[in-house]
Amino acid sequence: MTDNTPSSEHKVPDQNQDQSQDQTQKDNKAVDVQIEALKRMALDALDDLKAKDVTVIDVRNKTSVTDWVVIATGSSSRHVKSLANSVVTSMKDAGKAVLGVEGEDDGEWVLVDLGDVIVHVMQQQVREFYDLESLWSVDVSRHRELQQD
Repeated sequence: MTDNTPSSEHKVPDQNQDQSQDQTQKDNKAVDVQIEALKRMALDALDDLKAKDVTVIDVRNKTSVTDWVVIATGSSSRHVKSLANSVVTSMKDAGKAVLGVEGEDDGEWVLVDLGDVIVHVMQQQVREFYDLESLWSVDVSRHRELQQD
């Protein structure tokens, strides 16, 4: 006589777990699309006022603070302020949150914090001095390996 009852060795796939994983993947894709749209809006706002040397850096694997850093150059303090203001206005018009703006008074370097995207608008000499591109291009895991040796 054979026993047809399922043993504990035979696992039935958990449909709830599969559905949960599928939903997580869909949510992640939706977030990625929203972040891309946010980044695109910031880039369009910078382009509208003729920002120079716009650089976009993916920092998702380097920090938990943000996903993307956008760096742009303005030709004068007035231009830097106008570029940053254009980004802020564009976001507000689209109903997107602007978490903070720093440096508007001087106009040498204005930071616009959009959460998943941070926009730095700088005058040329300030950009050259701080060289954020080099800072963000450091391979963190490789740097840690070198420190441990």
